[in-house]
Parts: sequence; C-alpha cells; structure tokens
Amino acid sequence: MHREPHSGELDTVRLCSLSEDVLVEWDAAGRSLHVVTRWGEFALGVIDDHVRDSLRRMSFGPVSLENAVAGIEAEGTARAAGRGGGRTNLMEVLDVLRGSVVHSLALDDGYRPLLSVTPVVAAPVFDLPRVAATQPVRLSRFAVLRPCGGELALESPRSDFRVELHQPLAARLATALAVPRSPAELAADSGAPQQVVADVVAYLLASGAVLLGDKRAAREEDHDPALRHWSHHELHFHSRSRSRQRDAACDTDLADHTDVADPVVKPPPDGPRFPLYRPDLSARDHSLTELLEADHACPEFSSRTLTGEHVGELLFRSARVRTAGPQHLPPGMSHEASQRPYFNIACLYELELYVSVDRCTTLPRGIYHYDPSQHELTLVNSDEGALAELLDTAKLAAANVRRPPALITVTTRMARLSPMLGGAAYATTLTHLGALQQTLYLVARSMGLSVHLVPTDAGDRVARLLRLEWPGEVSIGECVIDGPS
Repeated sequence: MHREPHSGELDTVRLCSLSEDVLVEWDAAGRSLHVVTRWGEFALGVIDDHVRDSLRRMSFGPVSLENAVAGIEAEGTARAAGRGGGRTNLMEVLDVLRGSVVHSLALDDGYRPLLSVTPVVAAPVFDLPRVAATQPVRLSRFAVLRPCGGELALESPRSDFRVELHQPLAARLATALAVPRSPAELAADSGAPQQVVADVVAYLLASGAVLLGDKRAAREEDHDPALRHWSHHELHFHSRSRSRQRDAACDTDLADHTDVADPVVKPPPDGPRFPLYRPDLSARDHSLTELLEADHACPEFSSRTLTGEHVGELLFRSARVRTAGPQHLPPGMSHEASQRPYFNIACLYELELYVSVDRCTTLPRGIYHYDPSQHELTLVNSDEGALAELLDTAKLAAANVRRPPALITVTTRMARLSPMLGGAAYATTLTHLGALQQTLYLVARSMGLSVHLVPTDAGDRVARLLRLEWPGEVSIGECVIDGPS
C-alpha cells in the first residue's frame, strides 16, 4: 500500500542506480571493469576501488549519490586527489554509462522513491534545472501516461527518458500539469512542502516530458515548423518503432512470448471456395525497365469488368506461396517461413489479402479471403450492403464517381512479427505492405491492368465487414484493381 510521503517536513534525496538489464563484471583481480548494457559493452579498464564498489551497489538498486561520493572522498582522498577527486571519477563513469543510469528522487524517510527517470536512448542528457516558485510548467503536448509494472509511466517521444511515478504525490503533480501551473500553485493544491514539489518538478523538466509553460516555451513546441507537422500518435509511433528493443519494465507480457507461434499460412475461413487460374510464367512479359519508367496515373475508375483469369494471375504472380519450410536465423533462432514473390524480412509473411469483388465474369459478388498456399478464394461475406460499404470507401478515397471492379484489402497478423522484431514489428509490417503493393502494381501493369492505392478511412468498418478477430488481425492498407484498357 502506498504511503503518503509528504507528512511532516522531509528533505529529498537524489538517488542513482543502474538499469536492471545491466551486468557489471570485473577481472579476477577485481580491478578492471566491464559493463554490459542494452546499448553495448563498455570496457572501463582499471578504476578506483570505491568507484567500482559504488557501481556494484547501483546495480542492485538506488544509491544516494551524495553518500557514494562522500564515501569515495572520505576513504580515498589521497589517491582520488591525484586523479581529479572521487566525485569526478564516479561522474565520469556514470556519464559513459548514462544510457543505463536511472535517476530517482526520494524523501529521506526510507520509503521507496517518489519517481524514477529511466533512459530510453543510448546517450541521454539529464540536467536538473533551477525553477522559480512562480515559473509555470506544463506537460508536453506529446506526453502520455500509461500503466507500467503496476504504476504510472510518463513518456514523450521528444524525451530521452521514461518517468515512473512510484508515489501518488508524484502522479498527482504530473497530471496537474495538463495546464500550466507553477511549483507554488502545485504545493498549495497538494499540501506538499514547496521544496519537495520544486524537486519533483525539476526531475520532470529534466526528463523532457514537462516543459516550461511560458509563452516562449509554448512557441518552441506548439509552433515549431518541424514539430507542427507531427501528431502525438505519429511521433510517438516513430520514436518507439525504430528499435527492436523491448521495454522490459512496461511490456512484460510481450517479453514472455518470444516464439513465432502463428502459422505460416492462416487457416482458411469457413465458406465456399473458388480455385483460381494459374498462369504460365514462361510467357513473354514487359521488361522491368518499361514498367518502372512508365508514368504513374490515377485515372477515373472504369466501367470495365475483370475476368477470373485477371484476378487469378495477379494474385498468383504477386502473393502466392511458392514454398514453405523452416527458416534458420542467428543466433539459433528458427521459425516456419515461406517464399512468396514480394520482399519480407526473415520470410515471415504476416500479410493477408482480402478481395472485394464487384464486377468479375467468373466470381460472384462478395468479399473473399485469399489462401496463398492453395491459390484459392474463400467467400467470407456475401452481404450486398457490406460489399457496397467497402467499395464506396474506396470510391470516396479516390474521389471517383463509380465503384472499382475489385478492391484488395491487406491485413496483418502481428503474432507473426512481434516475437522476433519487438518494438519494430508494426513499422516493419508497413514496410512489407509497401513491398506487396509495389509488386501488385508492377504485375498489374505488365498484364495491362491498373492497380491504384487508395487511402481509405477504415474506422471500425473494415474489421467488422471482413470479420477479423481484432486486434489479432488488423487492416493496414487497400488498393483497387481496374480492368484492362
């Protein structure tokens, strides 16, 4: 049970620790230090015994920085003085390891810290500012609060740190900054000592998730020419999806699942099945240069009708499973993989294709799932209203006056990617979507057909109309197929 930490007059204590994933090792003589972190390995060589002991204690949990420095200077004054002092040596080592140094703020009552500031990048800068009691501060417009290990975590894609709010007081102060508030106002509202509030605010500012709330600071974030083009969701997604590293503290469920358990080919749903045409791949085709050098165009959808051969050949040449089998990757990882015409990292092939058919000579109108292994379509929804709703979204997205002959909707199964790629899984599946769409486009051009990408507003309708088990399978993109000119 959390204890309210602000009863009585208490001072704050600055604590430091090493991230839980850090391994501190030294040689047989106990002098030469080697530190392994998520960002890399650091050979620190021979360092002061007391600095080494401080690092060892920091690997077990938060340590008072002032006590660590005082102990070094008290016990090793003569030796430390010749090398610039114990504080300098310890601070220099912590600077080298700054991507794995957790900064915590506690009260001197022996209870757990108020908050901890944990790095999420390799080379963060943590500078505690001096904040006037009347200086307004506020949350960044990119900040977000989420559960993390049973507590609240404060994050921002502009920040080099994640703030873990261990005590209710810290959480209340952070959430109060949705509007600009000064430390004096926060202290008056919370009943906490003003110096404690000022120190909490300083840590939040140093994390980068909280900003000065005056007009100048507001202009820097709200009207920055580079930032104004980013929404909160897009910038947060970008900042977190460029790393395969998992957030072990907050994503414990993900960390427990490291096997690619989803099948290489999704089992076909129940429904009528329609085997598709298989083309002769030895037939002469356009050259790749001819296809790449042709001008792109997004004309009006035609009133032409596709044939079953058109649909079958396009899917066969673009998305079928050629072969399937185990894929072996370093270091000793393996999974069931397949070979298909478009590019995919580690041959995981997590994408699924659904074809909504409006006008085709041999396929009834309806919404189909494509089985790339058997090269067949399975009817998953024959409702005319559902088909019309999907086709109309494509018509509106392309600013056309008629529905396309067919619409391909691409979905992804995250369970195929996430165990291997971690935080980069969703960004990777969007890369795979682009590779598939480019392949569909080139194959269609070589066949005399047209494939156009359409930025539809999916909302919840796509998952509902395709009867997806969201979020196990989610839609990520669409393209339309138009008949031959």
